[in-house]
Parts: sequence; structure tokens; C-alpha cells
Amino acid sequence: MTSVAATLVLPKILQVRVTEDSLVVDLEDGRTLMVPLSWYPRLVHGTPEERQRFEIAGAGYGIHWPDLDEDVSVEGLLLGKPSAESPASLARWLASRGRKRA
Repeated sequence: MTSVAATLVLPKILQVRVTEDSLVVDLEDGRTLMVPLSWYPRLVHGTPEERQRFEIAGAGYGIHWPDLDEDVSVEGLLLGKPSAESPASLARWLASRGRKRA
């Protein structure tokens, strides 16, 4: 019996832009991914300045916002996966920032 294993090779992030309503990510393979900012409630609730302070992390396969404690991966973007943060966790985070629940 022969088995076949598929290997997924992810492209690295080249550039990130955060607009009023979208996260836009340019990848090394030429694709540009645009997803709604609403997929990431911490980004929505962050200030424009906090949203602009990010790091391309994980050897180029992720984005980290240190002020918002948010991480987004290339894999998650390619699979169309929004944040999996629970409403209770988001509410605690908002409370820690002195904001009411969304």
C-alpha cells in the first residue's frame, strides 16, 4: 500500500496594512489577502495607533500586535479563520482596558 502525504508550504508575509475596516496582507507569492477587521475584535477595539503598531513575527508567518495582545497567522488568513476568542475572554480584555463589553 502506498501512502501520500501532502505538505502545505505557506508563503511569508511581506507587508501589512490595517484600514478602518480591513486587514490587508501582502504575501511573498504575490497574493494580497483582505479580511474584515471585524474578524478580530481586539483590532476593532484598539486605537488607530495601536492597530498600526504590529510586528511581522513567527519567521514571517504571523502578525503580532503587542499593545492589543493579538496574533494572526498566515495559515488562519488563508483558511478564512476569524478570531476564536470567546465572548467572555473579550469582555475581560475590554474590562481591563476600561471599556464596556462590545
